[in-house]
Amino acid sequence: MIKQKYIKLFRVKPEKKIHLKDYDTGWAQTEEFKEFGKDKLKERASVILQQNLEDLTQVQQLLYADDRYSLLIVFQAMDGAGKDGTIKHVMSGVNPQGCQVFSFKKPSSEDLDHNFLWRYMKSLPERGRIGIFNRSYYEDVLVVKVHPELLQNLPDGKKGKSFWEDRYEDINAFERHLERNGTVILKFFLNVSRKEQKERFMERLEHPEKNWKFSAADLAEREHWDDYMEAYEDAINATSTEWAPWYIVPADNKWVMRAIVADIITSTLRDLDLKFPKITEAQLKTLAEARKKLEDE
Repeated sequence: MIKQKYIKLFRVKPEKKIHLKDYDTGWAQTEEFKEFGKDKLKERASVILQQNLEDLTQVQQLLYADDRYSLLIVFQAMDGAGKDGTIKHVMSGVNPQGCQVFSFKKPSSEDLDHNFLWRYMKSLPERGRIGIFNRSYYEDVLVVKVHPELLQNLPDGKKGKSFWEDRYEDINAFERHLERNGTVILKFFLNVSRKEQKERFMERLEHPEKNWKFSAADLAEREHWDDYMEAYEDAINATSTEWAPWYIVPADNKWVMRAIVADIITSTLRDLDLKFPKITEAQLKTLAEARKKLEDE
């Protein structure tokens, strides 16, 4: 497992104002990591990921049996950061029956005729299950903030100076409501550098089997990189809370990213002190009778 002192490097403390330029997008987060060496650290990350996948299988069963909590995992990132791959690798150890992944695309006309949280509310995980949002309601304070022309049609007077602060407030209240009702929330910003994004885009263009993954729209959004970094900073600063923390995860090296995400998810579930339901005396009697009936066949 990753030591808690390292995990704390990625978690954004409430009320702390962060600047993304201060966060390393690679693997060398501390002097200790640098001394450890990239190859040895990569090997260690592989071991940590595998152990967490095994642990996640067990703790997911407990989550389902305990039936008090649900887990909502939010992934946000620039294009090419590795959201899909992280979900695929980190969640490969869970039972598909207890996990749902929602990838939110461009909102429909029906979505736009409701409040901005509506389509996400419909996809929340039920108790005992893990829900993953590949992009989320945060798009409405990220993409929409960078492209205000995408803002849904609202009454006059609803787009004043405090508009974005009001949306952050709505998000905090929404997440607080979920937490009060048993939903554990983890939010990951996969922090990829502009240089690494370029290399991944080039890889998609140079390999025919990956051409389908490239979109001209991704390249167009890349031109707004600085605007997006500012939007992410504002959103993270306004909405990283004790009940719904943000983790800024270095994404230039996929092996680092996946190990960190897996460890945080597994550790969070383990800390819930989940238990299998207690069997009552009446239930034990029923089980004994069932056993005897089977033995007598």
